[in-house]
Amino acid sequence: MSRLQEPPQKFAQGWLTELDGRTGIAQVMRQRYEAFTNDLGGVSRLSYAQRSLVERSLWLEYWLAQQEQALASGEEFDIGKWTQAANSLQGILSKLGLQRTARDVPELHEYLESKAKGNA
Repeated sequence: MSRLQEPPQKFAQGWLTELDGRTGIAQVMRQRYEAFTNDLGGVSRLSYAQRSLVERSLWLEYWLAQQEQALASGEEFDIGKWTQAANSLQGILSKLGLQRTARDVPELHEYLESKAKGNA
């Protein structure tokens, strides 16, 4: 099975993992996923629903940028679809929260003890 060269035209769960990692768009989208999940406290702290919303928001962000590029190039542009997608993205971002969340970090002495025991 061949890997995707760019995000699909219609959202499909798991699209991010199906991107060919050698492409620039795959690398950018994975960096954005990491940055987004880090802002939420790290992927390990997120529920399935939150990870799903992150993936959806990245797809919508990409789709919106593609539509804006089409508009700038004088190609067909559907303002209704763009508005609906922008509103959907805003709703997802509101659900996830726009504030950064700190990660849980062990106390220094706990970290040093676990390093000494070979656990870290």
